[in-house]
Amino acid sequence: MVDEHRQKRRSTTVQQIWERFGSLTAAEIGLKETIEHGSFTDNSPATFSLTDEDHTIANVVRFTLNQDPRVTFCGYSIPHPLEARVNIIVQTTGDPAREVLKDACQNLMLMCRHVRCTFDKAVEDFKASNVVKAMKIDSQDSSGDDSEESE
Repeated sequence: MVDEHRQKRRSTTVQQIWERFGSLTAAEIGLKETIEHGSFTDNSPATFSLTDEDHTIANVVRFTLNQDPRVTFCGYSIPHPLEARVNIIVQTTGDPAREVLKDACQNLMLMCRHVRCTFDKAVEDFKASNVVKAMKIDSQDSSGDDSEESE
């Protein structure tokens, strides 16, 4: 009985928590399903379980969280190699861990946008450069394959 109550109290979807507190939904930050394990009395430590994710997103979220001065500890684990689930553990200085995770995801989206814009600008600059003109590279390939970028 005690274990059932503890599990029920500690395991709540982030979607439900963020709806309760009027914040972003898990879908808005690009996470398919997220579960938060923590305490309702102390919001600074929490473990977030991300389903259908792997080391790629976990490592980048861990890196972004560790850049935040409000985070005292952040790490991640994968419970089993055959299970597509990642647990991200966050300990903060007192701020709610879910808010710190939300801010980290927003910062990550801004970083990705910046990298994409910088890359797109570099490609356009390269295409407009004299090097490309000297190489006589035609942007429209006559072979018929779809090499143009679609937005």
